[in-house]
Amino acid sequence: MDRGAEAEKLFKEGYNCTVAVVCAFKDLIEARLGVKEAELKKLSIGFGGGLSRQRLVCGAVSGMTMVLSALLSDGEDKGGIYVIVQKACAEFKAETGSLICAELLKGPCASDTSPCPEKRTAEYYKKRPCAELCRLAAEIAQKYIEE
Repeated sequence: MDRGAEAEKLFKEGYNCTVAVVCAFKDLIEARLGVKEAELKKLSIGFGGGLSRQRLVCGAVSGMTMVLSALLSDGEDKGGIYVIVQKACAEFKAETGSLICAELLKGPCASDTSPCPEKRTAEYYKKRPCAELCRLAAEIAQKYIEE
């Protein structure tokens, strides 16, 4: 399965960035942890928009981190998962220039920190790179999972 394409599709269906990335791996997470899609959405929804639209760490990066932690961590070895997540984040940053939502969005979108999400319209998708960022984060996570 192409997890990047799935994450991009989910974002374009209206999921926020974090939920889109996490739910692109829902089958693997359910198989490993027994957590179903409804619970994954609940666990990840508040991270979208750079931590609830505060434009901090990119929600796609948060989703990537959640996926890597869920699928590669034993829940005890912080150092082990930190190494993987730092490498994954370095790849994301090398490709995009930043891990910060406001820096990735630039322009008027970056300063909109209202807790009210914007309506998903053609204009919404045209003015932001979020769908592509979801794809990239999921592709990076998939690479580490497959290694």
